[in-house]
Amino acid sequence: MTASYRTGVMMVLAAGLLWSLMGLSIRLLDSASTWQVLFWRPVGMIPVLLVWLYWRSGAVLAPILHVGWAGVIGGLGLVAAFGGAVYAIQSTTIANAVFLFSASPFFTALLGWLVLREPVRPATWAAIGIALTGMAVMVREGVGMGAVDGNFAAVGSALGFAVFTITLRWARLSDMLPAVVLGGLLSMLLAAGVMLAQGAPLAPPLTDIAIIVAAGAVILGLGMLLYTQGARVVPAAEATLLSMVEVMMAPVWVWLLLGETASLLTFVGGAIVLVAVVMNAVTGARAKG
Repeated sequence: MTASYRTGVMMVLAAGLLWSLMGLSIRLLDSASTWQVLFWRPVGMIPVLLVWLYWRSGAVLAPILHVGWAGVIGGLGLVAAFGGAVYAIQSTTIANAVFLFSASPFFTALLGWLVLREPVRPATWAAIGIALTGMAVMVREGVGMGAVDGNFAAVGSALGFAVFTITLRWARLSDMLPAVVLGGLLSMLLAAGVMLAQGAPLAPPLTDIAIIVAAGAVILGLGMLLYTQGARVVPAAEATLLSMVEVMMAPVWVWLLLGETASLLTFVGGAIVLVAVVMNAVTGARAKG
């Protein structure tokens, strides 16, 4: 294992661990709504990404303009991903939400096949079928628990991130960070517009703002930087497996610190989805090996 590969692995793992804290951070909020979270979280995330862009290239505006309309479309996909994730976490258990988030690679494969005409390996088709079974188990359980909206929001979040990924691939953009900045800006604009139209306040309590902004800077901003840098030297299939630490640890944090648990069927369905993700990543690595 070379030093650069080892460093990349540690970066991807660290990113997954940071992202696993997002559900806990939202659980710690007192009264902030989904729209308030969407507005204030980029306040922490965007400066971190802009500082990195300037340090790396000596410019801020040029990298963002370079992504063009593809970046805008990808940014809108991120708005759906961010919004769906926050609403899902607020509406269902952390375990249910993150297990459904993990289906994003399969939506990416389907969109790549439909939009970009990219071939899908037979093993990936099999993994998609397995994942759909696990998702059906969790959504059915969500219906029984009265959390169907949260479940569908989690699926929508996974789909939104798939749209973001496919858009970057379609435009052949190797750097996702400028598009993430656009996604953050669009999240703020949409959230502000909705809250103003509803007559709702832009600002939750100050303690909530502090938690949301800190989560945006550290969990999202720093996590994104670590993942993008680590993924440069770690193959995509391995990065997918390593980042699964997010899915494994997110329910653990809220269980340890807040005593939140989930139903048996949620974990059964989640385990089925995780098996599908691991199977797809492992077969993908072998196919390229």
